[in-house]
Amino acid sequence: MTTLFARIIRGELPSDMVYQDELVTAFRDINPAAPVHILIVPNKVIPTIDDLTDEDQLLAGRMMLVAKKLARMEGIAEDGYRLIINCKKHGGQEIYHLHMHLIGGRPLGPMILRW
Repeated sequence: MTTLFARIIRGELPSDMVYQDELVTAFRDINPAAPVHILIVPNKVIPTIDDLTDEDQLLAGRMMLVAKKLARMEGIAEDGYRLIINCKKHGGQEIYHLHMHLIGGRPLGPMILRW
Protein backbone atom coordinates (compact mmCIF):
# COMPACT_ATOMS: atom_id res chain seq x y z
CA MET A 1 0.00 0.00 0.00
CA THR A 2 1.27 3.46 -0.83
CA THR A 3 0.34 6.55 1.13
CA LEU A 4 1.16 10.23 0.91
CA PHE A 5 3.61 9.72 3.77
CA ALA A 6 5.22 6.70 2.08
CA ARG A 7 5.87 8.87 -0.96
CA ILE A 8 7.46 11.54 1.23
CA ILE A 9 9.62 8.91 2.97
CA ARG A 10 10.83 7.63 -0.42
CA GLY A 11 11.61 11.18 -1.58
CA GLU A 12 8.95 11.18 -4.31
CA LEU A 13 7.24 14.24 -2.80
CA PRO A 14 8.95 17.32 -1.38
CA SER A 15 9.03 17.84 2.37
CA ASP A 16 10.92 19.74 5.03
CA MET A 17 12.49 16.59 6.45
CA VAL A 18 14.16 16.99 9.84
CA TYR A 19 15.08 13.39 10.66
CA GLN A 20 15.30 9.97 9.03
CA ASP A 21 16.71 6.61 10.07
CA GLU A 22 16.01 2.99 9.17
CA LEU A 23 12.73 2.94 11.16
CA VAL A 24 11.19 6.42 11.14
CA THR A 25 11.09 9.70 9.24
CA ALA A 26 10.14 13.12 10.60
CA PHE A 27 9.14 16.20 8.63
CA ARG A 28 7.38 19.50 9.24
CA ASP A 29 3.60 19.57 8.86
CA ILE A 30 2.51 21.66 5.84
CA ASN A 31 -0.40 23.08 7.85
CA PRO A 32 1.16 23.68 11.30
CA ALA A 33 -0.98 24.09 14.41
CA ALA A 34 1.88 25.74 16.35
CA PRO A 35 5.35 27.20 15.70
CA VAL A 36 6.76 23.65 15.91
CA HIS A 37 4.64 20.96 14.27
CA ILE A 38 6.55 17.89 13.14
CA LEU A 39 5.12 14.56 11.99
CA ILE A 40 7.00 11.43 13.05
CA VAL A 41 6.12 8.54 10.77
CA PRO A 42 7.22 4.90 10.61
CA ASN A 43 8.96 4.07 7.34
CA LYS A 44 6.82 0.92 7.24
CA VAL A 45 3.20 1.60 6.31
CA ILE A 46 1.04 0.83 9.34
CA PRO A 47 -2.48 2.23 8.84
CA THR A 48 -3.38 2.97 12.49
CA ILE A 49 -2.01 2.46 15.99
CA ASP A 50 -4.49 -0.44 16.24
CA ASP A 51 -2.48 -2.17 13.51
CA LEU A 52 0.76 -2.25 15.52
CA THR A 53 1.99 -5.74 16.33
CA ASP A 54 4.45 -7.08 18.89
CA GLU A 55 7.07 -7.01 16.13
CA ASP A 56 6.62 -3.22 15.89
CA GLN A 57 7.69 -2.61 19.49
CA LEU A 58 11.12 -1.20 18.55
CA LEU A 59 9.56 1.05 15.92
CA ALA A 60 6.95 2.41 18.35
CA GLY A 61 9.61 3.13 20.94
CA ARG A 62 11.80 4.80 18.34
CA MET A 63 8.96 7.19 17.47
CA MET A 64 8.85 8.34 21.10
CA LEU A 65 12.61 8.73 21.41
CA VAL A 66 12.80 10.65 18.12
CA ALA A 67 10.05 12.97 19.41
CA LYS A 68 12.11 13.64 22.54
CA LYS A 69 15.24 14.28 20.47
CA LEU A 70 13.45 16.64 18.06
CA ALA A 71 11.81 18.56 20.94
CA ARG A 72 15.28 19.27 22.27
CA MET A 73 16.63 20.18 18.83
CA GLU A 74 13.70 22.56 18.26
CA GLY A 75 14.17 24.23 21.66
CA ILE A 76 10.73 23.29 23.03
CA ALA A 77 11.67 20.57 25.53
CA GLU A 78 12.14 22.87 28.52
CA ASP A 79 8.76 24.64 28.23
CA GLY A 80 6.92 21.51 27.12
CA TYR A 81 5.21 20.07 24.09
CA ARG A 82 2.44 17.73 23.08
CA LEU A 83 2.54 14.37 21.30
CA ILE A 84 -0.63 13.33 19.50
CA ILE A 85 -1.53 10.12 17.70
CA ASN A 86 -5.00 10.14 16.17
CA CYS A 87 -6.66 6.79 15.50
CA LYS A 88 -9.41 6.24 12.95
CA LYS A 89 -12.41 8.42 12.15
CA HIS A 90 -13.57 9.38 15.65
CA GLY A 91 -9.98 10.01 16.69
CA GLY A 92 -9.52 12.50 13.86
CA GLN A 93 -7.10 10.46 11.74
CA GLU A 94 -6.95 11.84 8.20
CA ILE A 95 -4.09 9.87 6.63
CA TYR A 96 -4.09 6.14 7.26
CA HIS A 97 -0.37 5.80 7.83
CA LEU A 98 0.43 5.88 11.54
CA HIS A 99 1.99 9.20 12.55
CA MET A 100 2.71 11.16 15.68
CA HIS A 101 2.39 14.94 15.87
CA LEU A 102 5.08 16.77 17.86
CA ILE A 103 3.58 20.18 18.63
CA GLY A 104 4.97 23.05 20.68
CA GLY A 105 6.50 26.49 20.76
CA ARG A 106 3.52 28.17 22.44
CA PRO A 107 0.96 27.38 25.16
CA LEU A 108 -1.34 24.74 23.67
CA GLY A 109 -4.41 25.01 25.88
CA PRO A 110 -6.68 22.11 26.79
CA MET A 111 -6.27 18.77 25.07
CA ILE A 112 -9.86 18.51 23.94
CA LEU A 113 -12.97 20.58 24.30
CA ARG A 114 -15.26 19.30 27.05
CA TRP A 115 -18.85 18.66 26.08
